[in-house]
Amino acid sequence: MRALIDTHALLWWLLADDRLSPVARDLIADGANKILVSAATGYEISLKAAAGRLTVPGAIVAFVPSRVAAEGFESLPISIEHAARAGTLPSIDRDPFDRLLVAQAQIEGLPIVTADPAIGRYDVETIW
Repeated sequence: MRALIDTHALLWWLLADDRLSPVARDLIADGANKILVSAATGYEISLKAAAGRLTVPGAIVAFVPSRVAAEGFESLPISIEHAARAGTLPSIDRDPFDRLLVAQAQIEGLPIVTADPAIGRYDVETIW
């Protein structure tokens, strides 16, 4: 199975946070599954760290790529098609990062691992 992981789910996985659901934890832990991390997630994490809302060990520019690689996850670049689709989505969620993830999931045919109920209101499969 291939799945796109939302920012909070990725951080909760990396930090072994109990808020990650058992279903999400099992899916991510199963090496047979391919977990994709959006470039939007890297951007969101770096913005939060720069604003002092998130602390990560070491330099943020190294943290995200190194942890994604160490976990065996794959990065998912943002294409022009993803960006254009994000701009056309209904205004269910005004968070631009969520909208990019939804657009990527729709175009790539991926479920999103997320606890965010707003994402589930889009035409996209969620796993939690």
